[in-house]
Amino acid sequence: MMLSSYRTLGLALGVGASLGFASSPASAAWEPTRPVEIVVPAGTGGGADQMARTIQGIITKHNLMKQPLVVVNKAGGAGGEGFLDLKGSAGNPHKLVITLSNLFTTPLGTGIPFSHKDLTPVAMMALDEFILWVNADSPYKSVKDYIEAVKAKPGEFKMGGTGSKQEDQIITVAIEKASNTKFTYIPYRGGGEVAVQLVGKHVDSTVNNPIEAVAQWRGGAVRPLCVFDAKPLPYKDAVADGKSWGDIPTCKSQGLDVEYVMLRGFFTSPKATKEQVDYYVDVFKKVRETPEWQSLMKDGAFNQTMMVGPEYSAWVDNEQKRHQSLMKDAGFLAAPQ
Repeated sequence: MMLSSYRTLGLALGVGASLGFASSPASAAWEPTRPVEIVVPAGTGGGADQMARTIQGIITKHNLMKQPLVVVNKAGGAGGEGFLDLKGSAGNPHKLVITLSNLFTTPLGTGIPFSHKDLTPVAMMALDEFILWVNADSPYKSVKDYIEAVKAKPGEFKMGGTGSKQEDQIITVAIEKASNTKFTYIPYRGGGEVAVQLVGKHVDSTVNNPIEAVAQWRGGAVRPLCVFDAKPLPYKDAVADGKSWGDIPTCKSQGLDVEYVMLRGFFTSPKATKEQVDYYVDVFKKVRETPEWQSLMKDGAFNQTMMVGPEYSAWVDNEQKRHQSLMKDAGFLAAPQ
């Protein structure tokens, strides 16, 4: 089952000539005049939250902005609280939102009066991967082992995920359709909580992002079975048990024909000017040059593609269409679309 029509573009390991990030604030025709808020439309500890807080630390450490950056979690309504906050802040360029797939799934699944077109696109910072995880104490060493066990007891195996009718549950439904199995899906507020539930054996598996479960993998508490991408990840340094992210096979190569990658990007408030967007793009390019950012990308096994401007807008438009189709197939649309 092909969940993603998008093909990863390879690692954008550089962003051109050096931008001289160290000890030099971004210069532009416009710059913030008061603290800037990054809204995270998800719970603490998840991939979006970790990326936002890493960026906050990088900007502070390297003095990339004169004004402070504040991270605020607004996870209510499957992230709708955060998106509606930005939508209602037209003309206020001192707000950013870090986006994930709930940019599409929340309005489609809940019917809240919001669309990505209500916001001003700034930049794609990366694409996030998904991995099928099981508890390290479980007997399952391969996708085949696990799927056979799930088939033998339909509905008894619990899949933990972030939210309802969002990316984790979309992937779960796709697994069910591709393998003729049935899970009981258990929603939680964020990827950090999902990882804790797997470690505690309250669920049998998850499809968490790498960054959301890397600490538990290093600690020997969870085991990766496959990655939901078209090809193995490019990172070769050992992470846990002598294995690298690149050693994790693709789900498709293991007979589970499901693929999915997710946006990690930024939007700002409606009616933002080109100068305001350009300022943030300049800051984010500097962020991407820092060793702290490269460490985050490596630890979280991200695809490092960056997009801005019309290319980014077109990509988001295509993702909206793709998610509408996925959610229709899964029966998750709030109303006929």
